[in-house]
Amino acid sequence: MNDKVILLVEDNPDDVLLTERALRKNNIINTVIVAHDGQEALDFLTGTGVYAGRPAEDVPQVVLLDLKLPKVSGLEVLRAIRSNEHTHRLPVVVLTSSAEERDIISSYDLGANSYIRKPVDFNQFLEAVRELGLYWLVLNQPAPQH
Repeated sequence: MNDKVILLVEDNPDDVLLTERALRKNNIINTVIVAHDGQEALDFLTGTGVYAGRPAEDVPQVVLLDLKLPKVSGLEVLRAIRSNEHTHRLPVVVLTSSAEERDIISSYDLGANSYIRKPVDFNQFLEAVRELGLYWLVLNQPAPQH
């Protein structure tokens, strides 16, 4: 499980630390790449900007995507992922505090594989991350990228 990269797209430093801590506590030792805004996530996925030269074909195992992001919104990131030949099959889990019905509908309409509302309680969040890691990094058989 340790060679499967997780792309965490999250602008809140506390949520980044919380997610990384929950992953570690659940023995999920995958490399976590953190993109702090939507543009950084797109640069990572396309091998542009600060990630210029990174092979665009080398995609993460899963993207954990917040919706409320600076520069480029999470929904726009999702739209871009689904329209790119290298990333269109990439599993994207929306991991957000939003429980707004329009965000849930928009996420699924744009091709999100899952929508998880961040629990406020750390123990609940720990369990959510454990199940997320088990499913997306161990049990799920990803589609070939090409």
